[in-house]
Amino acid sequence: MSQLREPMSRTTRPEPDEVQLNEPAPTVERRGTVLRTLGALAVLVVGAVHLEQYFSVHFNVIPIIGPLFVLNFAGATVIGIGLLIPSVRLRLAHILLALGGIGLAATSFVFLFVSEHHTLFGFRDYGYRAAIVIALAAEAAAVVLLSGYLRRA
Repeated sequence: MSQLREPMSRTTRPEPDEVQLNEPAPTVERRGTVLRTLGALAVLVVGAVHLEQYFSVHFNVIPIIGPLFVLNFAGATVIGIGLLIPSVRLRLAHILLALGGIGLAATSFVFLFVSEHHTLFGFRDYGYRAAIVIALAAEAAAVVLLSGYLRRA
């Protein structure tokens, strides 16, 4: 008589601490998306502050500084909206836009610092009014958040 044997199964049960829950913890990709989104919003705030200052504080009448404020707004808008577009296909574009956002925020920070202590294109700014504090906070946040995104990308 022949005996039929079932093949032995090598499956193991997960240990209690290895049990997977229905809702997994945030993945690296999700964290990167959150950092990218928050960084984009910070860049948009930087641009919005520059546009607001252009009109309300009349930076539009200052020869070189005025157009730089408009260019800052335009660049921040393009970078911010580009970073907000969700797509896996845009990963390289997101990396380049994040680098651009860091550059824009850091340059704005440096130019403000220079204009506070020296003349910049014939202009000197003074005092830390609310708009400047908001801009500095947004610029610092953009650099930190987008740098974190680039570390995860």
